[in-house]
Amino acid sequence: MKSVAVYCGASSGSNEIYTHLAQAMGRTLAERGMTLVYGGGRVGLMGAVADSALQHGGRVIGVIPDFLVAKEVEHRGITELHIVKSMHERKLLMADLAEGFVAMPGGFGTLEELFEVLTWGQLGLHRKPVAVLNVQGYYDHLLRALDHMATEGLLRIENRRQLLSHAEPGALLDQMLAYQPVQVEKWLTPSKT
Repeated sequence: MKSVAVYCGASSGSNEIYTHLAQAMGRTLAERGMTLVYGGGRVGLMGAVADSALQHGGRVIGVIPDFLVAKEVEHRGITELHIVKSMHERKLLMADLAEGFVAMPGGFGTLEELFEVLTWGQLGLHRKPVAVLNVQGYYDHLLRALDHMATEGLLRIENRRQLLSHAEPGALLDQMLAYQPVQVEKWLTPSKT
């Protein structure tokens, strides 16, 4: 795995642990020689992960839609910056550039990006690892909701296992490196009626 897309907030959140985590993720990616692919902003957690990767000699590729350039304040100091026309182009290019995906703490946008790459994996459009960096239980409720979906028969357990989770960047990347995708021929269970 030579490149990792990191999804995270354009704000820093209310707990400074999130910024420390973003810095640790950027540093860990750089130290392992992995390229950071991210949303292209220089503010919030996005800026923290990019700046940290750069400070530790890493390669950083940002992808930002033109309408967000002013809001997310594009990062002009990164290795490559791609300005695209839409969110759809952003997500597709990030997915093409990355060999794995990590969601750090974030809001609607982070969840939307996470669930899109999970869905693409479920449909067999990629076989790349997808993970959440679950610092201080940030994603505990989400993980329980996915477990509930599997228990209720609306999400196959094999697909539930697509999503990896750990609280520490290095251990999470180790899980991702060891990931073996499961081939699921059918993701729906026929109705019993």
